[in-house]
Amino acid sequence: MSKSCPMMAMKKQSEHPCFGGDHDKAGRVHLPVAPGCNIKCGFCERKFDCANESRPGVTSRLLTPAEALERVRLLLRHPKVGDKLRVVGIAGPGDPLANEKTFETFRLVKDAYPDMMLCLSTNGLLLPERIDEIAALDVHSLTVTINALTAETGARVYEWVRYQGAVLRGEQGAALLLEKQLAGLEAAAGRGLLVKVNHVYIPGVNDHETLDLAVKVRNLGATLMNIIPVIPIGLFKDIKPPSDAVMEMVRNQAELILSQARHCRQCRADAAGLVGQDIDLTELHAQAG
Repeated sequence: MSKSCPMMAMKKQSEHPCFGGDHDKAGRVHLPVAPGCNIKCGFCERKFDCANESRPGVTSRLLTPAEALERVRLLLRHPKVGDKLRVVGIAGPGDPLANEKTFETFRLVKDAYPDMMLCLSTNGLLLPERIDEIAALDVHSLTVTINALTAETGARVYEWVRYQGAVLRGEQGAALLLEKQLAGLEAAAGRGLLVKVNHVYIPGVNDHETLDLAVKVRNLGATLMNIIPVIPIGLFKDIKPPSDAVMEMVRNQAELILSQARHCRQCRADAAGLVGQDIDLTELHAQAG
């Protein structure tokens, strides 16, 4: 995919609710087709058949690519979404690039709805080697979650990294992950994708690297940064999350370096509709049936 012209990139960014678009005018759907993951974050607990939690990694059920396409079709007919649906994204519940169904799903959506913006969220481990496939599908925007800027800090955030059949732990795994994340981000930006960096802010663990990370990813071509307070689960279940005042201060400081997303709702892997006004998917499919 060639680089988009600046005006077209700005127009597309303005229509994407996760990249600054109007939440009342631009809808999105996350298609949960990607269960497998190749890293284990200390704060991650992926859950299926869970209707009462709203956070990344959670979905009511997994979809096949064909079922995912049908969900898009149903949403386009829904009175609360309909022609407001702008973005089809895949954000899990595992890592999209570790699942071939991600690419099959995008191909189906692209063939059926060529004007729909495609978006994916990844930990970046496989980004350098899959960027050609991503670009060939004309994926519009990419979110890379980077939670450490050094192997030492990464070893405290990630439990393990699985790459080419080997499971790497500690600083070895964290160093490989960081190398792939930064290389993949630069390659994606060079292809003309809008790139957002998510960063889970963990007090006392990685907070000392947040601003340096903003500088690094800006220099590699990131468009936007989204600093997210840690949710106290998993290895960090006993940690005290940062206050709203702390998050405001950190985002204000980071915004002097790189534009900040302040509207993130930490959406589920099966979120659908307008941000903050998600559709009841059980009701959606029941009405269709």
